[in-house]
Amino acid sequence: MTSPLDYSPAPGAASAGRRVRSQTVLELGTTLRNGEQLLLTLGIPLILLVALTVVPILDLGTSARIDVVTPGILALAVMSTAFTGLAIATGFDRRAGALKFLGSTPLSRGQLLTAKFFAVVVTEVVQVALITVVALLLDWHPQGSPFEVVALLLMGTAAFCSLGFALSGLLRAEATLAVANAIYLLLLLGGGVIIPTDRLPVAWSAIASGLPSGALANGLRTVLITGATLPWSCVAILAVWTVIGVIVAVKTFRWE
Repeated sequence: MTSPLDYSPAPGAASAGRRVRSQTVLELGTTLRNGEQLLLTLGIPLILLVALTVVPILDLGTSARIDVVTPGILALAVMSTAFTGLAIATGFDRRAGALKFLGSTPLSRGQLLTAKFFAVVVTEVVQVALITVVALLLDWHPQGSPFEVVALLLMGTAAFCSLGFALSGLLRAEATLAVANAIYLLLLLGGGVIIPTDRLPVAWSAIASGLPSGALANGLRTVLITGATLPWSCVAILAVWTVIGVIVAVKTFRWE
């Protein structure tokens, strides 16, 4: 005979892994329902990819335009999702009381941040896939190792996520919205994303190369255009920004 099913209560929190998975799914659902967020993460990078390739409005050097533009757009996709979108969403979650509610659950601060990071990574997988397809249709010829490209993208994601968490902890939601968008535009125009750092004025080129946007875009261009190995100077810059962001985020993160 089979033993009867046991329906007795079994109170207790879910495992840490299950809590992170559930929160990751929730974060992804919130992103997919946000039209402005989708425009920032998917629409703008694709529009710029096509426009900058087809319309020669910028001097991008001697390489094929699509080969120069695509790595920068990949860096832009990471920046838009891992920094701008994440900072704004976290700030407004705090203002709406969503973080305060989560703080009353077994979900820890570390698990929440991990879930948000995983949600960003999943979103970026979709972004990279779409950008790659469109770029290939525009006659892109990538070089280098895809594993090194993935490593750079993950390093860039870690750097921008930590900075996004830090910004959302330092400012109120409305200020986070304004500052995050302002930084996005500044890095887009002068952070080595659209215009390679070697095409910027000499004085600004050195500064842009030390920014997370410049380091990520430079690293991706080095691998994807020349087929070179992983540029450790770019990795080091991204690692430094990650550490800075983590230190500030740990000190400033709050549930309400």
